[in-house]
Amino acid sequence: MNQVRKESLRVRVISVGFAVLALAVFKPFGLGTWQWEAYAHLLTIFALALCVCMLTEAILRYAVRMPRSLEQGVSYIIRRNLWFQLINTPLMSLMICLYRHFVLSDRNPANQLSWSNYFETLLIMAFISFAIGLYWRFKFRSRYLALELEETRQLNEQLKKMQTQQVVEQSDNPQSDEATEQENPITESAEELTTLTGTTSDTITLQIADLLFVETIGNYVKVCHLRDGKVRTDMLRATSKQMEEELSSFSKIVRCHRAFLVNLQQVEQIVSKSGNIQLIINHSHDSIPVSRSNVPAIKAAVMAK
Repeated sequence: MNQVRKESLRVRVISVGFAVLALAVFKPFGLGTWQWEAYAHLLTIFALALCVCMLTEAILRYAVRMPRSLEQGVSYIIRRNLWFQLINTPLMSLMICLYRHFVLSDRNPANQLSWSNYFETLLIMAFISFAIGLYWRFKFRSRYLALELEETRQLNEQLKKMQTQQVVEQSDNPQSDEATEQENPITESAEELTTLTGTTSDTITLQIADLLFVETIGNYVKVCHLRDGKVRTDMLRATSKQMEEELSSFSKIVRCHRAFLVNLQQVEQIVSKSGNIQLIINHSHDSIPVSRSNVPAIKAAVMAK
């Protein structure tokens, strides 16, 4: 058993232990009528609850496609834990309701299976699950922050390497371009120059390396780019999807938000705060948000060779 599985099992055992302890203290579902036998029932519920946790883990891994992983970042861990609670709490409530019906209803007929009993159990377990979630979030806060800082540091290092490589390639381009022009004078560098078109006859022609970002504003897009060393913005009547399709051949221009496309070669710094990532753009120093759904694509594009 690897370290991740051992820690996950330890967390589940402690969490279930807290839940059973809460049931032992408040004795809902008529547990008080069982006297000393109530503790035997609580031990049984403890064992069944661990089985439900394992079932939830299997659902997350094979149905939701969210395996345990510390390498996918803090936002992934937090999102996975939230999914675990959303799936586990109803399943746990159903298990306790069935136990109430088949085992605890002998001395308390009110434990018969019903929708009211299920919602009562769900409310109790949701409160316990929320309290446990707050505990683990506080418990692992320092670890999350450390992972977040390390992850951001690695992304910024890779970003600097990518931009340094770009500068080196640009410094080498004049010689290669001159040789290319001698061999084929009519050949143009399509990788550097592009023309963006909208739904009207308006167009914007720019060097792709000078593109900073594209922002969607209603039925228009704002193209922020460099022109003669100065930041310039041009408006174009077009959709965000249309711009994404036109720029799809440039691997370093990626979608970071439903309203933004960004040129990673013009990102000055990646900033992460409490799982939220922002991109600080060169020259303009604008702060561009990164939505949670686009975080993996941004990381993959930055880390790509």
